[in-house]
Amino acid sequence: MADFARFGQPPRSKIITTASNGKVFVDYKNVEELRRLLTPNGKIQGRKRTGLNAREQRMVAQAIKRARYMGLLPYTSATL
Repeated sequence: MADFARFGQPPRSKIITTASNGKVFVDYKNVEELRRLLTPNGKIQGRKRTGLNAREQRMVAQAIKRARYMGLLPYTSATL
């Protein structure tokens, strides 16, 4: 039985991508996908919620922090 048949939702697309040279990265400019990993208050969701492993979660956190610094994502929920 497929997971989405059990829970009623199709699986989400991964935001972890692989470059042509084989390196794994998260693009901080992909704001729509990163916004999915924030809570309504603007906090970064934990690994249990996102379904990522520890290395991927660190990369996602770094990408969110970069996007916040560049002004692509808000620090708080005031503009979410």
